[in-house]
Amino acid sequence: MKSNFTTLTTAIIIATLIGPVLANENFTTGPVFKEYGENIKIEGGLKHPAQQQFKVVFDVYKENETDKPHRGFNSIARFINMHVRAGVPQDNVEVALVVHGKAAYGLLKDNVYREKFGTNNPSSELLSQLLENNVRVIACGQSSSYLGIGRTELIDDVELSLSAMTANALLQQAGYTLNPF
Repeated sequence: MKSNFTTLTTAIIIATLIGPVLANENFTTGPVFKEYGENIKIEGGLKHPAQQQFKVVFDVYKENETDKPHRGFNSIARFINMHVRAGVPQDNVEVALVVHGKAAYGLLKDNVYREKFGTNNPSSELLSQLLENNVRVIACGQSSSYLGIGRTELIDDVELSLSAMTANALLQQAGYTLNPF
């Protein structure tokens, strides 16, 4: 006869191994970003989606440690995708990305990134799409200077702020809320 502890431990192990696979089966990309921003539609998630207005800033500082697009940058595609999928007009979703610390390497043009890391920037295509969809991408001038990143080395249309602190303060004064994810 198995103890409750053994049964519980077995259930936790199975859930840990199988749960993520099952949970991800219904996650898809789109409708705005076809290759990024995986999400799932939640029925009844917004009461009046066509009237919802979002002004959100994402603050990203951790360096990307994979050969995939930066997870923090992908969160923005997910945020936009899931709200548009829920019925919020895309024009009602204003997003800014403030990047500082070693995450600033993710804003480098491919040729500069390749020179430094030996490969193209895995986030460059995603960033291009974010910029094309009116996401403001703002680099911290203090972090960029500390890391030796010049303005001309940043992906085109990335803004350069005095600092991440300054960018966040100004965005919040303009009505943006800080998303903690």
